[in-house]
Amino acid sequence: MDRRTEVKEFEESILQIDRVSKVVKGGKILRFRVAVVIGDKKGRVGVGVGKAREIPSAIQKAINDAKRNLVTVPLKNNTIPMRITARKDTAHVFLAPAVQGTGLVAGRVVRMIAEKAGVQDLLSKSLGSSNPLNVAQATLKAFRDMEKILRISELRKVKEGGKDESK
Repeated sequence: MDRRTEVKEFEESILQIDRVSKVVKGGKILRFRVAVVIGDKKGRVGVGVGKAREIPSAIQKAINDAKRNLVTVPLKNNTIPMRITARKDTAHVFLAPAVQGTGLVAGRVVRMIAEKAGVQDLLSKSLGSSNPLNVAQATLKAFRDMEKILRISELRKVKEGGKDESK
């Protein structure tokens, strides 16, 4: 038989698995909430959450959610191009570029996201809440904000260059 091997576009890691129970008239309903990080190690990364009665279906839902929420991480020499701080609820994340060979100096959540994004050298500090989901979302927000800042600075360079040429 000829089995076709499916080439995976993204690597996946489980960030958190929680058992959630809901009390109803007939008793308790048990469900699982799974947070997953996916990335292609080329600058794209996403975090997703899935809820279901069985763990495998919750993981699949989380992967689909993460694919819908992909973020492009700007990379410069295997690190990020600038320092940035972001926050989600009470979780604060500080990210800074590092010299080549430093590695990932980060906590579990930020390290997992940075690895999936393809960042090899990074300094980070997580402050406030240690809730993995909020820290993950704050990290993604930092990457999104960084991308916006770089895009705006490129537009300004183009406009300034245009003004200087016209003088």
